[in-house]
Amino acid sequence: MIALLRRVTAVCALGTALAACGTARAPQAAPPQAASPPVPAAPSRPPTLAPGPAGLTPVFEHGPRTGGRTVALTFDADMTAGQGARAAAGERFDHPRLIATLRALDVPATVFMTGRWAEQYPDQARSIGRDPLFEIANHSYSHYAFTPDCYGLPTVPAERMRTDVKRAYAAFRRVGVPEPMPYFRFPGGCYDRRALRALTPTGVTAVQWDVVGGDAFETDADAIVRQVLDGVRPGSVVVLHCTRSAAPATERAVREIVPGLRREGFRFVKVSELIGAVGDRV
Repeated sequence: MIALLRRVTAVCALGTALAACGTARAPQAAPPQAASPPVPAAPSRPPTLAPGPAGLTPVFEHGPRTGGRTVALTFDADMTAGQGARAAAGERFDHPRLIATLRALDVPATVFMTGRWAEQYPDQARSIGRDPLFEIANHSYSHYAFTPDCYGLPTVPAERMRTDVKRAYAAFRRVGVPEPMPYFRFPGGCYDRRALRALTPTGVTAVQWDVVGGDAFETDADAIVRQVLDGVRPGSVVVLHCTRSAAPATERAVREIVPGLRREGFRFVKVSELIGAVGDRV
């Protein structure tokens, strides 16, 4: 009898426990947390070269000769500080048709612009600077030479060289160029150790070339085309001009140069890509 009572009590206890389990509330899941906003990537710094011997401003002439058939077309937008009167009288130092042709052909390019040119043609400078197809680099403010005896150009005193470069960057900012590159082309391509030393604090890489387009004051487009096509090698930097008055045949030449190089398997890049391919960054 006692044993029977114990079994009945156990069965009742089990039933009570099961009933309690049936009425218990399931634990609620934690509310989802709001996703953290993505952290914006830090802007990439344009590639530059390490300082040259004795810490002087480095000089870049061409990209790697191996690893791909790349070529950079560069255009100098020249205007000296003293040519304002000529511009006011109708001389054109710009070349919008050339820029339109580069866009139509989808050709990346680097434009080395003087500060004085940017001030004369602010809308064009801003348009070029904001177009991802192009990059703007520094060609000085005044387009005065940084050495004596440079194609008859006036000369910048050594103590004003750095100021002239900084003044050009200031002009770019004023007209709305968002990110000019830390590259500098000497007016006339003329430089010496004194000039390289003067520009060291600016942190720029001096950019020269290995192919002269020969378009300055040239009226024969075919002559420019032959000179460029004959001279280009993998990694080449070609120097041409972006001024109607001083380079009247350049746009016609570009319409032949671009398909000619593409037929040879060349890919057009900006100077920054060639400098980045060197792999010697700071």
